[in-house]
Amino acid sequence: MEHMDTVKLLKKCDAGTKMAVSSIDEVLESVKDSELKQLLQESKDHHEKLENDICALLKEHSAAEKDPSPIAKGMSWMKTNMKMSMDNSDFTVADLITDGCNMGVKTLNRYLNQYKAADDKSKAICGKLISIEEELCKELREYL
Repeated sequence: MEHMDTVKLLKKCDAGTKMAVSSIDEVLESVKDSELKQLLQESKDHHEKLENDICALLKEHSAAEKDPSPIAKGMSWMKTNMKMSMDNSDFTVADLITDGCNMGVKTLNRYLNQYKAADDKSKAICGKLISIEEELCKELREYL
């Protein structure tokens, strides 16, 4: 049971990091404020580093990487493009990324509860991802 929960939790975290990177990439070019752009780039870098760590752990467990669901990715893309076409501002970028962070934190906490038998290393990685999301959300407040 521990191995199965570990792999499932890691796969959910892997999909989450990829979703975060994709979401940041979608809005990064639209950002006008240099400090906001730097904040988003740093967060993207944190997510990519964590994604590499997650992939290494998945390999240790002989498991494949996990991409975000096409439906979730498509819905995110539609929401982002619709909102940005109506208001292409840093406020809109901060609002969209904040929504994504909040959804990520909520979902990741649900997975931590769902996969209780996962090993401590995987739970720690999930906790780190939650922290990255919470910190980004907090830092984005000044742009809302």
